[in-house]
Parts: sequence; C-alpha cells; structure tokens
Amino acid sequence: MAAAQGRFSDGADGRDSAKESSVPLPFRRAVDGLGKARLRPGIEIDPTRPPQRLAPYAHALEATVVQGDEDLADGKLILLHDPAGHEAWRSTFRLVTLVRAELEPEMAADPLLPEVCWSWLTGALEARGLAYGEPSGTVTMAGSHYFGGLHERRPTTQIEIRASWSPREGVGGVPDTAAHLTAWCELLCQVAGLPPTGPAEGGVVSLPQRRGPHHP
Repeated sequence: MAAAQGRFSDGADGRDSAKESSVPLPFRRAVDGLGKARLRPGIEIDPTRPPQRLAPYAHALEATVVQGDEDLADGKLILLHDPAGHEAWRSTFRLVTLVRAELEPEMAADPLLPEVCWSWLTGALEARGLAYGEPSGTVTMAGSHYFGGLHERRPTTQIEIRASWSPREGVGGVPDTAAHLTAWCELLCQVAGLPPTGPAEGGVVSLPQRRGPHHP
C-alpha cells in the first residue's frame, strides 16, 4: 500500500496468509481501501498487530505525526468486522481509535478543551460528508510534575482521545475506509497542533504547536 504524500508502509496486517481465502470479501476490500488514503506530509503509518478478541476480523494501524526529529502526536486506528453484525455497533464494521499528544500546561487549563477535541473527530468526519453511527468515546488529560533528580523538567500534560464509531457501509457492504482514515489523520494532526488542510470544521481551530507525546 502506498500513499501520495505521507508515508504509508506496506506490511502484514495480522492475518495468516493461509487463511486469506476464508476472510470475508467486504473486510478484505475495507482493508485494501485504507491503503488508498492520501496522507498529508509528516504522517507516518505502519500496520501493527490488531487485538484478537474485539471482533472476528481486525486490522490495525499505528501513526505518528513527525516534524523534523520530533514526534508531535501518535495514535492507533483499528478496523473491526463482524459479518453477523453487532448489536452495539448497529453495523458489521466498527472503527476504534486512540490518539495522544503532550500539551503545554497553559493549554491544558482550558475547561473547554475536551469538548473541542471531541469536535475535531466529529467535524473531520462530517466535513468529508461521511455518515457514521453510534459514536462514543472519552477525552482524558493527565498531568505530571517532576521532583528530586527530575526537578528541572517542566510539568507536562498529556491528552488522550479514545473513540469508536460505525462507518456507514456503502456498495457491497464496504465502508469508505480511505476517507475515514483521512479524517482520522486530520484529528491526529489537529491534536498535534497542526492547522487543518481540509474544509473548515465549524470554526474550530487547532491548539498551538506543542511538544510530542510523552513516552515513559
């Protein structure tokens, strides 16, 4: 799989090639669609091992927003498929995500920040005309203060967005996974502090550029 701008690495998608013929065609097409997404510069995406118990079929990607030698944000997007359908999803497909980045302490003091971050996800989907259902998620902020031998470090605050939604199934029961991945990458970039490149999303602006995600 290759993208025109950002880096999209090809690789194993967590499925045994010997079982390829048993994988439902809609799921295979949905996975193939992910490789057709056009990524903006500075996004690096690679396949990663998907979870084994969330659905009969799963495919996972991990992404990092990179500027120079600095990682500004990272995240994971998981495509789930249950051919029999799932009552909670109201669909046979579900997208699950984790996005995280480190904020400057003064930005974390904004009481509206969680609502703004959630609106970035819904706004990115709606700006591309993507229909979806049953959205749910959390926005969490965690602060760290350093003492003793680490006292010279500035306090840090990490924001973490966990979300899931059911993409509307199109022709052949396959959602437009390329468009959903593009929208998700827009969320990742906005959390990283980069300006949006797509249509204006409800007047919501990005946070100022900040340090990258905190890795313990």
